[in-house]
Amino acid sequence: MAAPTIEKDPAPPGGNGTSYVSRPPGNATAARRLLRGYGPAVAIAAIIALIAVLVPSKAQKVVSGSNAGSSGNEIGVGDNGAAGSSGGQAASAAAAGAAGTQGQAGTAGKTVTLPGHTTACTGQALQIPGDPYSPPCILFSGDNGGATSKGVTGNSITIAVRLTADQSFQQTLAKLAGAQLRDTNDDNVRTIKALAQYFNTHFNFYGRKINIVTYTGQGSLSAELQGNGQAQAQADAVSVGKQTNAFGDMTAESEPYATALQQQQVMGFGDPYMPGYWHNSHAPYDWSLATDGTDLATDVANYAVQKLCPPGTPAAYAGGNLKNAPRKFAGIAPANELYQVSATVFKQIMEAHGCAVDNYSYTLDLGTESQQAQNLISKLKTQGYTTILCGCDPIFPVYMTGQESSQSYLPEFVEIGAALVDQDYVGQLYNQQAYAHAIGISPNQPTVPYTQTIGYEAYKQIDPNGEPAFFVDIIYLQMDMLALGIQMAGPHLTPATFQQGMFNFKPALGPAGLWGWNQNQYTIPNDFREVCWSPSTVSANNQKPGAYVGTSNQRWTQNGIPKGPPGCPIPSS
Repeated sequence: MAAPTIEKDPAPPGGNGTSYVSRPPGNATAARRLLRGYGPAVAIAAIIALIAVLVPSKAQKVVSGSNAGSSGNEIGVGDNGAAGSSGGQAASAAAAGAAGTQGQAGTAGKTVTLPGHTTACTGQALQIPGDPYSPPCILFSGDNGGATSKGVTGNSITIAVRLTADQSFQQTLAKLAGAQLRDTNDDNVRTIKALAQYFNTHFNFYGRKINIVTYTGQGSLSAELQGNGQAQAQADAVSVGKQTNAFGDMTAESEPYATALQQQQVMGFGDPYMPGYWHNSHAPYDWSLATDGTDLATDVANYAVQKLCPPGTPAAYAGGNLKNAPRKFAGIAPANELYQVSATVFKQIMEAHGCAVDNYSYTLDLGTESQQAQNLISKLKTQGYTTILCGCDPIFPVYMTGQESSQSYLPEFVEIGAALVDQDYVGQLYNQQAYAHAIGISPNQPTVPYTQTIGYEAYKQIDPNGEPAFFVDIIYLQMDMLALGIQMAGPHLTPATFQQGMFNFKPALGPAGLWGWNQNQYTIPNDFREVCWSPSTVSANNQKPGAYVGTSNQRWTQNGIPKGPPGCPIPSS
């Protein structure tokens, strides 16, 4: 497959590139808990379960329970469906197709009128005051139009969750980390049930509720991540589209399965770092927490160009006999064809700025990653690479850093803020002698205690006496993206109005970085900060040694990285 044309100017202008607003909270207590969180840019965990939620039999008036004021988006939709906004940029929760009294909705081969009415809340800008990613607050009364799309009725929105029996990266992380990361199905069921109740009671779904249906698929996620298992993925997607009749699927975590869902006209959430042109060709069906692969490649390439290039500059962050040696760059990414498209984009941008780099690949096979890492590190050491830029899954660096230490090879390690690698509890699993030389970027705001994350807070609002699964934040943020699109679409919910609603969301900064979408942006986040790994710093997340430390309060967009050396302290050895 040929690499796509790079449409964005990769040359950073040298500014900080920030052009977004961090929303102030509606009250100090909620802000303290919600604005200080983290959110890994990965898809929802593969093995989860959820029972269906009871829904009302008819549309109802929906009003947010809080009257606290907050600056942010305000919207108003009149009887003719026309939306107004404060500041000229506020999102319209009743986007294209979300009509007032004169609107029309297609349903089961006939057309019906929509007498429902949406207006902005009085004295309350945000639906959830204190939540940085909250949609604008709106009131709704009347009939929502009933069945507006596949999987959408007058009182429910069917969302599928596929279960696969093969070994997952979460399971492997749990084996490496011990009980800390080990979630049972019961943990996940309890967590998802509580979060489903949270979204159904806190967001405005116009008289409908999310109804999640779980099923055991034929496919293998690990096989599909390697580009295999097409037939099984297609069979599972047909089951979701025709038997489950789902509006969307929260576990579209592989390219084959996400593509098969799109062919069934089912919304997919969670594709793993697919490139930009892939998302454009799948519109409006595919959305993800995992950053667009083209954007991710551009982010790390521009960071290297501005902070580490040109080749030959001293490798100040390396250790041993590589310390201050002339920089020589190696990029690493999985061998999956679409990941290699992004790897090619990375190489093109680097070399367009006179920064030569050699790309290497490995196979996403949990059973062989250890041996692959040993062979790759031996090759990189022999070739004299001082600086590794790793677009890796969270497991591969466990083996890489172990081999680096055992082979007395301590290169600079540039992490790219993806696939959980930029989380403290994952960095703690890596060989600390080797990982002391890690610097890079992360979209997440500074780490907070596990009990102060946005997902944990939402769970505890529903189940104050219980405890959620460890990965509650991943689950929460993926569901949050779904909930945002549903509310922003208005009562006439279809894939097209979901997309338009997402495009109308005003960009906002929260714990998982800058969220916002447009015709070239179907993933998050849109900005990042510079971070350094500190083996001795105690993590706020779990109170264990090893944490990412930010170099400043600055956040950069991909074309706004200032020129100059990294802000990280130089390792002593």
